[in-house]
Amino acid sequence: MNDDIKAKPPAGSDDRPGDFFDVPPAGADAALVLAGGEVFWGRGVGAPGMSVGEVCFNTSLTGYQEILTDPSYAGQLITFTFPHIGNVGTNPEDLETQTPAARGCILRESITEPANWRAAKHLDDWLKSMWLTGVTGVDTRRLTRLIRDGGAPNGTLVFNPGGLPDIEAARQEAEAWPGLEGMDLAKEVTCQQTYTWDQTEWALDGGYGKLEDPKFHVVAVDFGAKHNILRCLASSGCKVTVVPATATAKEVLGHEPDGVFLSNGPGDPAATGAYAIDMVKGVMDAGKPIFGICLGHQILALALGAKSHKMHMGHRGANQPVKDLATGRVEITSQNHGFVIDADTLPAGVTASHVSLFDGTLEGLRVEGKPIFSVQYHPEASPGPQDSHYLFQRFVDLMEGGRE
Repeated sequence: MNDDIKAKPPAGSDDRPGDFFDVPPAGADAALVLAGGEVFWGRGVGAPGMSVGEVCFNTSLTGYQEILTDPSYAGQLITFTFPHIGNVGTNPEDLETQTPAARGCILRESITEPANWRAAKHLDDWLKSMWLTGVTGVDTRRLTRLIRDGGAPNGTLVFNPGGLPDIEAARQEAEAWPGLEGMDLAKEVTCQQTYTWDQTEWALDGGYGKLEDPKFHVVAVDFGAKHNILRCLASSGCKVTVVPATATAKEVLGHEPDGVFLSNGPGDPAATGAYAIDMVKGVMDAGKPIFGICLGHQILALALGAKSHKMHMGHRGANQPVKDLATGRVEITSQNHGFVIDADTLPAGVTASHVSLFDGTLEGLRVEGKPIFSVQYHPEASPGPQDSHYLFQRFVDLMEGGRE
């Protein structure tokens, strides 16, 4: 329980937990330092160094490797509310991108020893290999409440093996960091050149498969696409051509797709929209079926004339309830977003299709009379439940209808 890095409050202090003191507890060599001056002491894991970003929390019980490699976490330090992280180890199959974009991780307990037949490497060793910094022993419940009440703060993770980290330098780094609002991060995580994808979803008896007989051709615009999204498209019978986030409508349509997929991704949709909106408008004018998720959903909404804003703390976890307004069905979904589309700004002809049962925010839209729809959440379920896999078939059905 990391008792060896706990300390009793200094005389005259309040009853704050030991990892929140200005005075470092014995054994501490790492800390999370917030821009407001709050210090959460702990013990470092992963790569030594200093990393700054927005501090968020994820409530998932599984899938920490997929979360850490989700490109949508660019610019963020991830707090895991589940305390036992590391129990399934890591492996080369559960990567959502080859180069993680997250800035680091914050854990309650020491990393759990792996106990899973698929484990190939201890999480600490994997973090080191990916140059990711982490801190353990943090009171993540207190930190989560702080984020819940005050919004996602800027913070700095600092790990100095064998010595105390420079807290004031870390605080200054956090204070100076500009934050995600107005930041275009899609250009940092998108592919640099066009490529094709034919790998299908993982199966217990054979691992990942390969699409042999594609029935449709989809162009996926990569704003930070997770690998399992591309696998779900391939498993649905789609040959996938992945293009960079900066691709123009002419370049997208030049591949002669049956449909266009707008991927997930990080950062402020309004900033990415500065170049992506025109592309989406051109694809819509061409009448191609469009399916967007996460940032792709937001970019689509902006292209339709809606507005976005930054959320207080965002939605991040694999236990997010969403209601389908057409059927009344409730889906448990996997989500990761800190910006949202204002439902009140949807123009005529654009209908809300899904809403969050947590806070009533917009979770999906459709364009009346056109083969265009999107959702705010992640139907690829990596990690997370598979309640929303049907959306890939909906996209296929729209492409099938376009051929008739």
